[in-house]
Amino acid sequence: MPLRDMFKTILFLGAAIGASWAQAQSSKDPALLDGAQLTATVTALDGAFFGAYNRCDLVTFASYIAPDVEFYHDKGGVTLGRDKLVDSIRKSICGKLRRELIAGTLQVYPIKGYGAVEIGSHRFCEVSTGRCDGVGQFIHLWHYRDGAWKLSRVISYDHHATTQ
Repeated sequence: MPLRDMFKTILFLGAAIGASWAQAQSSKDPALLDGAQLTATVTALDGAFFGAYNRCDLVTFASYIAPDVEFYHDKGGVTLGRDKLVDSIRKSICGKLRRELIAGTLQVYPIKGYGAVEIGSHRFCEVSTGRCDGVGQFIHLWHYRDGAWKLSRVISYDHHATTQ
């Protein structure tokens, strides 16, 4: 097997394992999780969600989003509803940008009776060049209902250019 094909296989298997682990964590009621467990759960959800985003796996990407999602973006405005958000990603992001969480920025806090809030910083890299010239902040509200975590509200802000 050529090295390139082996690398693709490893990436695919890693993404599949990460998504499976995140889905397994989705069955855990946040009220039963301590701070470290909640952080690990939301970190895994973030990784699986944005792994699907980066691969343009829109079926998996959509599976993490509540049907009535509200997405607020400082540059793009408001997008309401899962179908509109997924379509926007398909048209504007797929094959163009890759999102990376900036190490050490992720914070997770419980929201009693609802789920968790995730706060952090991320950078965006052009797929064609590999350049990571854009950074921004985000707030994600994860809702735990019926045994599953869904992203219900997103505020994505402070997007600006940076140098590598």
